[in-house]
Amino acid sequence: MPDRPNILFVLSDDHAAHAISAYNAAGFGPKLLDTPNLDRLADVGVRADNCFCTNAICTPSRGSILTGQHTHVCGVRTLHDSLDNTRDCQIQKLLKTAGYRTSIFGKWHLGHGPESDPKGFDDWAVLPGQGLYHDPTFYVGDADGRKGELHTDGYCTDLTTDMGLSWLKRHHADYPDQPFFCCVHQKAPHRPWQPGPEEADLLEGVELPEPSTLWDDYAGRPAAAAARMRVDQDLLPKDVKAHPPAGLSTKERKLWYYDRYLKDYLRCCAGVDKSVGQLTSYLESIGQLDNTIVVYTSDQGFFLGDHGWYDKRFIYEHALRMPLLMRGPGIKKQGVLSMVTNVDFAPTLLDLCGLEAHPDMQGSSFASILKGDDEPADWQDAVYYRYWMDSDHTHHTTAHYGLRTKTHKLCYFYADPLDASGSGHVNTGVEPYWELFDLTADPDEMSNIYGQPGTDELTKRLKTRLRQLQDQFADEPVDEVA
Repeated sequence: MPDRPNILFVLSDDHAAHAISAYNAAGFGPKLLDTPNLDRLADVGVRADNCFCTNAICTPSRGSILTGQHTHVCGVRTLHDSLDNTRDCQIQKLLKTAGYRTSIFGKWHLGHGPESDPKGFDDWAVLPGQGLYHDPTFYVGDADGRKGELHTDGYCTDLTTDMGLSWLKRHHADYPDQPFFCCVHQKAPHRPWQPGPEEADLLEGVELPEPSTLWDDYAGRPAAAAARMRVDQDLLPKDVKAHPPAGLSTKERKLWYYDRYLKDYLRCCAGVDKSVGQLTSYLESIGQLDNTIVVYTSDQGFFLGDHGWYDKRFIYEHALRMPLLMRGPGIKKQGVLSMVTNVDFAPTLLDLCGLEAHPDMQGSSFASILKGDDEPADWQDAVYYRYWMDSDHTHHTTAHYGLRTKTHKLCYFYADPLDASGSGHVNTGVEPYWELFDLTADPDEMSNIYGQPGTDELTKRLKTRLRQLQDQFADEPVDEVA
């Protein structure tokens, strides 16, 4: 048995915390799906209730997870940026240097060419871009670089799981005394939500509860009103695998889209839950589960009809909050209320393995909190967030930045010529403006109270804290805050 703990890091794509029944049991929305294998991680380990991403879009979040840096620092601000694989500030490189065997299987989504292929991994097989749900191709390689392509038959979640299991079995046979860092990165439940054969009929005939904000009219929030991610207006036939029946009323049409979208999304989630059960059962069968830090998370949250939407991108709660479930040696069973982010993942895992974080990492280790210690007196009291893809030609989300404290959220929406396609700014008609929410009185973020009587001192204090965070993380503001 290795002296240092192993790490199994499972990352899904767009898996909202409120689509995990362990989070529903903690008060995060009504239960939509039973996820027994994910719940088991929470039953013996940690469920982080205030884990947030710092940029709610796939590629940037993945860059932050690996580097422990905010997206403007690691150079991955948008979907069209790539991670520079020559940089040393990446968790897998530090673990490999410390004697870990490393691997990654599934979705990479951090670039398209050899200059951004995975580095620091002894073995890897990753999807080109988003990859396909059925019969996907994988790029395969090792520590020396890309070796070619692997064309497969089957369902992507199952194939990715099988690759992870096969590698774990080879590792156990050939390197029993060496710790491992094995990453299993699922494509699911990313759009267009194509479930596997075993989950295809799950929830058939079940009436799903409506989110409280399904009928949001976006009053006082121009950026929300301009966004194109409404379940009844912006989903495509390939997303819901049908056209709505003729003769539906406006309300009936929206509910039809909501039901079709969400059930396929949840079916994909069920496949991911099954995968986690397979991986942890294997580790248990070889006596390594209790010596392995098991992490389950997603690259950000997702709107499940919340505010009438699908997708993510916004600083609003359902996109901002990430699921984070962990078990392992020294990790105490608990619900963690401390505020943590994806930038904190890398330094925390290194700390749990007895290793120093890279000096360029911006995140902080919360290993002591996982072990049951009190939150450090100087622990972060706010999360800094910045979404860079202004008016991205598809969802028309306005670039913005802001902060979230335990009780409030302040954000600034601005028009930025930085554009996903590089072809220029798309005018959504949104002029720069601020939003302020009292998360205690208004947890659904329906009422923008910025500028309302009695909020001046609060706003001033939050703007000061926002500027402090921008200075701390070396980001450049564009607003008028002095």
